[in-house]
Amino acid sequence: MSKLLFPGLNLHSPAEAYFRHPPTLETERLTLRPMRMGDARSVYAWSRDPEVARYVLWDAHTSILDTREYLSYVRRLYRRGLPSSWGICPRGGDQVIGTIGIMGWSPENQSCEIGYSLGKAWWGQGYMTEAAGRLILSLFRDLDMNRIEAQHDIRNPASGRVLEKCGMQREGVLRSRVRNKGEYVDVVMWAVIRSDFHDLP
Repeated sequence: MSKLLFPGLNLHSPAEAYFRHPPTLETERLTLRPMRMGDARSVYAWSRDPEVARYVLWDAHTSILDTREYLSYVRRLYRRGLPSSWGICPRGGDQVIGTIGIMGWSPENQSCEIGYSLGKAWWGQGYMTEAAGRLILSLFRDLDMNRIEAQHDIRNPASGRVLEKCGMQREGVLRSRVRNKGEYVDVVMWAVIRSDFHDLP
């Protein structure tokens, strides 16, 4: 649930089908699936929490109308074949407890940036590490990515631990990289490249 940037995206690229119909991805405990308008209540339950929104580029939802607007936006991206987000659900259930997706896309460089959010009730249980690791694998295998990036507010080291566990390497601090909630903040850049993975087909 971040601001999405897709400079130079070729809508007729082979990736369009992947974005138009995002594949359902599974881990031991989770299912990552395309989001539906019917997910509004479960998404609103955690997206209204200021602590969840503290370090991300979106504001806490003030009503379920905000959540429905967000879901409508995501579904428009699906229809246009543009990179977007998956809902994260406990495997075997349908409650969306978080989101993960592609926030930036550079097809000419075979690189992208991922971002994620997770409801507070599910923090500290390894769920986001599972979800991010599964998405990274899909992007390398299905879209032939060469580099996958992620960045987080320097005041949120827990996000860095997630990325490290997913095999990303810390590349440095970008000072005053983004303006978020009225202030410029430093962010930590992480990345994983294709050659870091030795078991890809």
